Amino acid sequence: MANYVIGDVQGCLDSLLKLLEKAQFTPQADVLWFAGDLVNRGPRSLDTLRFVKNLGARAHTVLGNHDLHLLALWCNSGRSHESDTIAEVVNAPDGGELVDWLRSQPLALALPGPQNALLTHAGILPQWSFEQAQSLSAEVQHALSGPDWQAFMAELYGNKPNRWEPELSGFDRLRFIVNVFTRMRMVRDDGKIDFKYKLEPEDAPPDLQPWFDIPREFPGEGPIIFGHWSTLQQIRNKAGYCLDTGCVWGGQLTALRLEDEAIIQVEAVEPPLSSIG
Repeated sequence: MANYVIGDVQGCLDSLLKLLEKAQFTPQADVLWFAGDLVNRGPRSLDTLRFVKNLGARAHTVLGNHDLHLLALWCNSGRSHESDTIAEVVNAPDGGELVDWLRSQPLALALPGPQNALLTHAGILPQWSFEQAQSLSAEVQHALSGPDWQAFMAELYGNKPNRWEPELSGFDRLRFIVNVFTRMRMVRDDGKIDFKYKLEPEDAPPDLQPWFDIPREFPGEGPIIFGHWSTLQQIRNKAGYCLDTGCVWGGQLTALRLEDEAIIQVEAVEPPLSSIG
């Protein structure tokens, strides 16, 4: 049995199938763990959702910002973009079933194995322990999987608040938690999250640093495995592993096998997108 953690698929199902073939994935024995952004921008978002959902207990995923974008469009709380490829999910006969499955997924997952790793789409704050991160993830999962989830989606978008305060409550608290887990890259010297900078850390303004370069308050915990940052251009970093290697942009789709920390990659099959967003 092997456990494979896979970076941002974003609807690139053909690349995913190629990666699984290279890894010799066996659904009867192995388990897949996805770092979020299963959908959007790639050509087969609907098929990707169906494929992962149909694996049942052999596949797990955290939510990424593009997955949440799909949920927002489903309930008319988000704006569509020219690069979106998720209308096919909204219009599919099983679209409601897929959306219900997707909105029941967490933002953070403890991974099996001796590394005691944590999986999330974008990262966690340095002052959050793994236990706290999973508790905060559960708060959002409860809101998303509940009957009033569309009211939450209507309040999801926004960059405020941009600094963690334990006293945050209501939609402000939930929005901040979502933004950390699905959008964070850079943090300012004053602890505020910057949501605009998306390129390589080396070219960032001097008052910004990657979230994983900030010393953790719980250094004895395991690695953090994440995706989201295709321009990072480094798989191994101070936090753990970034598995978004830009498949949808013509890069690679990457998996990490937890048992021996082997990196498995394939070149993207799909035609690349032309710009970063």
